[in-house]
Amino acid sequence: MIQYPNMLPDGRSVQDQTADEWAETISDVADAGFTEIDPTDSWLRVADLSPSRRREFQDIVAAHGLTIPAISTARRSVIDASHGDDYLAYSHRLIDVAVEMGAGSVSFGFFEPLTEKQKNALWFWTEQGANNPDDPAIWRKAVARIAELGRHAAEVGLEVSLEMYEDTYLGTADSSVRFVEDVGLDNVGINADLGNLIRLHRPVEHWLAMMTKVAPYAKYWHVKNYMRIEDEASGLIGTHPVPLECGLINYRTAIKLALQHGFESPFLCEHYGGDGLSVSAANRDYVRRILPRS
Repeated sequence: MIQYPNMLPDGRSVQDQTADEWAETISDVADAGFTEIDPTDSWLRVADLSPSRRREFQDIVAAHGLTIPAISTARRSVIDASHGDDYLAYSHRLIDVAVEMGAGSVSFGFFEPLTEKQKNALWFWTEQGANNPDDPAIWRKAVARIAELGRHAAEVGLEVSLEMYEDTYLGTADSSVRFVEDVGLDNVGINADLGNLIRLHRPVEHWLAMMTKVAPYAKYWHVKNYMRIEDEASGLIGTHPVPLECGLINYRTAIKLALQHGFESPFLCEHYGGDGLSVSAANRDYVRRILPRS
């Protein structure tokens, strides 16, 4: 749902849309051949809906033949300097709502709202965003808060997946592994969204080296791909989004690595630019095609 914004052209929020308006968007997803949906709170904050509105939403999802296996959050970091306490409470609500909606996984991250420069750029990742503090006390706070959410999730039978994202405590493979090991809960793992890293216009670790490190910890997984070019002579690095099977990351290999370590979580197919929903549908078909046949 990343191609669907939360704010509408008329100034309203998706939160305030009518059931029929929600249904119009959901029908796009169903018409693209999807049988599952992650509402993703960059589009709709299901944890902030009233019980009656949540029932409305679930009825629409069911009427279109869809289920909700997982729910992702975006830019609501529990260590945000201004809103961290509120986002922690929100994250607890989301865990409870995820169970109510039949999900088995939730994804959290430490990335923060886009800066004005990022909002104005063609591709937001080409501009510098917020950095998690290089502060051991804040790291420990982040670990403690994710462990708190992880214990809550375990009590209700959910897994927690932490999204890899540049300049956060999950901004490299090594840091991601260290973080989840510090949390130390079996149901808390890594959302191996390597696309968030290989799209950066800066040197990054080879995708296969990263995947090899995080594969043993992989849980609910956002998958997308980019083409990347590096010119050592000039220092030029450029990237752009491409369908899953066409980019730098070989997902046939990456998924096989995760499966070898017992991965059994959902995939979220993403794509930025153009008709992102249709490309996501093609990405879905590609993943289904390369998964082992049981």
